[in-house]
Amino acid sequence: MADPVHFLMVDDLDHNLSALEALLRRDGLVLHRARSGAEALEAMLHTDFALALLDVQMPGMDGYELAELMRGIERTRKIPIIFLTAAALDERRRFRGYEAGAVDYITKPIDPMILQSKAQVFYEIGRQAQELARQRDEMRAVSQNLTAALARLNAHADNSPLAIVELDADLVIRQWSKGAERMFGWPAAQVLGRSVAASGWLDEATSAEVADWLHLASCPNDGQRGALAIRAATVAGGEVDCECYGSVVPAGHGAPRTINLQILDVTERRRAEETRSILIGELNHRVKNMLANVQAIARQTARHARDPDHFAKTFGGRLQALARAHSILTAETWSGADLRELLAEQMSVGALSEDRVQLSGPDLRLSPSSALRMALTLHELTTNAVKYGALSGTEGHVALSWEAKGDVLSFTWREEGGPPVVEPDRKGFGSTLIMASDGGEAKVDWRPEGVVWTLQLPLDGANEDEDG
Repeated sequence: MADPVHFLMVDDLDHNLSALEALLRRDGLVLHRARSGAEALEAMLHTDFALALLDVQMPGMDGYELAELMRGIERTRKIPIIFLTAAALDERRRFRGYEAGAVDYITKPIDPMILQSKAQVFYEIGRQAQELARQRDEMRAVSQNLTAALARLNAHADNSPLAIVELDADLVIRQWSKGAERMFGWPAAQVLGRSVAASGWLDEATSAEVADWLHLASCPNDGQRGALAIRAATVAGGEVDCECYGSVVPAGHGAPRTINLQILDVTERRRAEETRSILIGELNHRVKNMLANVQAIARQTARHARDPDHFAKTFGGRLQALARAHSILTAETWSGADLRELLAEQMSVGALSEDRVQLSGPDLRLSPSSALRMALTLHELTTNAVKYGALSGTEGHVALSWEAKGDVLSFTWREEGGPPVVEPDRKGFGSTLIMASDGGEAKVDWRPEGVVWTLQLPLDGANEDEDG
């Protein structure tokens, strides 16, 4: 419901005020009485009036003086004034009234039609003023809300990890957010008003790709969104892999006005995806090789096993040796294994005392494939020594030594202090494995005082990655 319009009636006589009220009374209009200039001024300080009807002849402060005071006060100077007078109007009085701010005169006795028709004009003006004030307040509220929303959007854009870039149809940069400054390094002042190519941000090929994308994206209706993967330059000379999401805002007749780009830096994600792909491929390769090794070990173990229990014990020991080597390689991210660590890990099985196993040699690294082969070889040598050789009793010991001779690793296993050695009639899987020296050469000397195994392994092979 609309607010009422307010009129102020000023006269020192109550019956005159009552007569005016009777003539002007209507819905939507509130009539206020004042019997003096002082009362009128006080009322005007609290209420907005669409019209003031002032009696000219009043004791104390007459209508002219009140009008002059009203014109001197900011709040009241724009209130329309109609003078009511019973005196004949000469030119001097008429001029004084208009000079004081009057918009009209009504002489007494008052003609009801004249009063009502003139009052109607100011009533409508009052209504229109209220509507304009309401619209003004609404527009002000909308403007404040938009300003606040824009401030929030700018704050989000400035603090967002996304780069916000706005381009016009000619690919001229119109907006460059704080996120864009952080991502690409150029301050906004250096790129605004320049094309994406001229700014150095995008090369010619990428600029053409963006232009084609902009053309296609601008064909559908407003709000059409698209996505584009690009590579953009940085002020430092680097490159950033970007994932762009664009919103095209057409102007009239479907012509694109601007395109707003929200740009995500996916460089690290792309690198992670590439690394993951490489790792998955490497994992598949290693699992395939590992399963092939396990299959070969199982097949050879079964061929030489006396019974299921013997198979289970022998096969389990070989798998544990393989697992220990895998643990060392995993800790090194499969870049290779330290030979001394590998020997110490394999020889620690069975809680052998340090005085029974001696290690001597420089620091050397083996490739993953050579490390796995060496682990199985050491397991077989240790198992044979514990069962039949120097480690089967309490007095024997084993010396492991190695050295690099040019491009060849020379490794020696020497047993002493055990029972007399007798060369076996046939070779088991362990002997077969040891003699297959991974591209090198293996020899065994069945000395009565203790067996001696020697292995010559190319260091190039030891330093290469696993090749399957």
